Amino acid sequence: MAGTKKPVSVLVLIHTAALDVLLLERTAHPGYWQSVTGSQEGDEALVATAVREVAEETGIACHATELKDWHLSNRFDIFAQWRDRYPAGVMHNVEHVFSLCVARDTAVTLAAVEHAACRWLPWREAAAACFSWSNRDAILMLGAAGRQ
Repeated sequence: MAGTKKPVSVLVLIHTAALDVLLLERTAHPGYWQSVTGSQEGDEALVATAVREVAEETGIACHATELKDWHLSNRFDIFAQWRDRYPAGVMHNVEHVFSLCVARDTAVTLAAVEHAACRWLPWREAAAACFSWSNRDAILMLGAAGRQ
């Protein structure tokens, strides 16, 4: 049976002012490290999706005004192991990039169903640890912008 997940999502880079980036390890796929991601539900605004996903995946409560909308989207093939979550025939997702700067001592409470572990890494190491090219590229852009 095909799923109902929308092929529209957010990627939220949670980072510190020093550009340490929070990565989460997927429970179902050990070794898959990523930033916060999640699909848009119904007709919610993308920034609302980002706020909801940050809270659900990390326990961090933020307001839409604290998020930076990069006005950047990436279209990519949905990995075969996750295609059953989407309607039949859906092969691509469009991901919208946001970031959230927090204090390094911000408490993180993982959604155990989704994530097994978290870690803060300097941006170059975080980019290298990501399994997703779009997540890696966003972190590299974050680092490049932070050095200007």
